[in-house]
Order: sequence, then C-alpha cells, then structure tokens
Amino acid sequence: MVTTRLPGLGLAALGGGAALGVHAAVPSLSPTLVGIALGVVVAGSGGIADSARPGLRVASRQVLRVGVALLGLQLVLPEILGLGWPMLVVIAGVVVLGIVGTIALGRVLGVPAEQALLVACGFSICGAAAVAAVEGVRESKDEDVATAVSLVVVFGSVVMLALPLGAVALGFDPVSAGAWSGASIHEVGQVVVAGGLVGGAALQVAVAVKLGRVLMLAPVLAVISVTSRRTPGVRPPLVPGFVLAFVACAAVRTLLPAPDAVLDLAGLVQSGALAMAMFALGCGLEPAALRRAGRPVLGLAASATLLVALLGLPAAFVAG
Repeated sequence: MVTTRLPGLGLAALGGGAALGVHAAVPSLSPTLVGIALGVVVAGSGGIADSARPGLRVASRQVLRVGVALLGLQLVLPEILGLGWPMLVVIAGVVVLGIVGTIALGRVLGVPAEQALLVACGFSICGAAAVAAVEGVRESKDEDVATAVSLVVVFGSVVMLALPLGAVALGFDPVSAGAWSGASIHEVGQVVVAGGLVGGAALQVAVAVKLGRVLMLAPVLAVISVTSRRTPGVRPPLVPGFVLAFVACAAVRTLLPAPDAVLDLAGLVQSGALAMAMFALGCGLEPAALRRAGRPVLGLAASATLLVALLGLPAAFVAG
C-alpha cells in the first residue's frame, strides 16, 4: 500500500519544492497559487502516470491537513486578545457575516452550494488554508477546491495592492490601515506584503488582526462538521482530528516558549505541505473545469472580496 503511493508523493514533493523556490525568488507570488499552476501545467503536458495518482490523492488530502494543523503555531492568544473586545467583535463579524453573506450571494448568482462554501470560508478566514480545511470536513471535489484556492489567491493579491492605496486615499494612519488590511485581505502572506507597503506600525497590527481571523477557523469548522452530519449518509467526526491538532498547536505556541529556529522550521514545513497539496490538486484539475466555473463563480469572488473589505473597514476606526 505504501509503495503504491510513493511515486505520487514524490511528484507532489517535487512540485511543492518548486513552488517554494518560485516564492523565494518572487515573494509576491503565493506558493499555493504557484503550486496549483505547476500542477495544471504538468497535467496538461500528459505527465501524470496512473501510478502517481494514489500518492497525489494522499498529498491533496492528508498532507494538506498537516499544513492546516501547523498553521496553529502562528497563533499567540494573548497577543490576539490584546487587540481588545471591539476589534475582536469586528473580526468575528468579518468571518461570520462574510461567510453567511457570500453563501447568500452564491445562491443569487447560481453558484453550487459546495463551491460557494469553499469561497466563503477562503475569503472570510484565511485563504487557501481555510479552503483546504473545509475540504477536510466536507470531502469536496478536487476541482472545486483547486478553483476556490485559485480565486482566493488571485483576488486576495488584488486587494493586497489596492487596499493600501485606498487607505492612503481615505487618510488613514499606518495603524488604521494595518487593521483594515488584516481584517480584509485573504492570505496571511498577502497581509504581510500589504502591511509592509503601508509601513510604520501597520505590519504588526495587520498580522495580529489577521491571526484573529485565523483563530476563527476551528469554531467555523466545528459548525460545518455538525451541520454536515445532518445530511443523510454524511457522518464526519464532530471535531476532525486535524482541527484538534490545529487547536493543540495554538495552545503549545501560547503556553510554551518555542525557539525561533523551531518556529521557522515548522513554518517551512507548513508552507511546504500546503504547496505540495496544492500541486497535487492542480494535477487533478482540467482547464475545462475552470471554464465550467464561468462568470457566476468569478462574480461571487469579486462580490465576496468587496463584502469582506467593507466588513473589515470598521477595524480601521476601532484601531485608530
């Protein structure tokens, strides 16, 4: 059983490593998006042997969940709680109303419910990692996951560049601009870039607010899991194992001192696991699937981006 998975796991590891290399050379390019793109290119070239598919499926599922679990090591609870209850209310509103509003928009636009849920969580919580986490609970189709990840990364990159300009136009100081960035931008890496563009104290505030949204991942997944159990024939665990691991990692980071070297290594493993998983998802994504997604999904992505940015705007005034 193990030997049948090695070819695909090896291919995914090579793809994930290449994605990390591209990201290291061009930091503005997310390794998750690069990983998907490389996977699509490899699949389109006819380079996926049948012997590789079992391992690729393991990479797109189990390895992906490892990456999500390790994301918990980025959370230091006292720092997040130190933002104050008004900011925590804004963060909760961005996540809850962002998810509910995006799902409602999906119904209006005719986007399938599963795809709308993936986009909603990706845009409202923490981008590709949130999409991957929802997939771990719902067992979504690989092409839906890959499409949602591509959308959250592309649209998040647009906001990453546009939001600092908007903050300047509105006359926000660095702290306010950073808070708005952390409350509105999809990926943690994108928030770091936006905070750096603003300068001053923006980066620290932006990351703290963003990690507050990441903290919402566990309760949101628990709600999705409980809701899924009401569907006949669907019985995911009440709390998936990788969610418990995510919470445990957050607790370890909060309660125990961890050397920077250990945290850096864990961060590299986390990024590598997600890049590897996204490459595997890309290998199973046909260009026709992206074309089938069409205008409704693109419209949902654009609408959700605007919705989350508007929901996150009060963070600028709370921080200021």
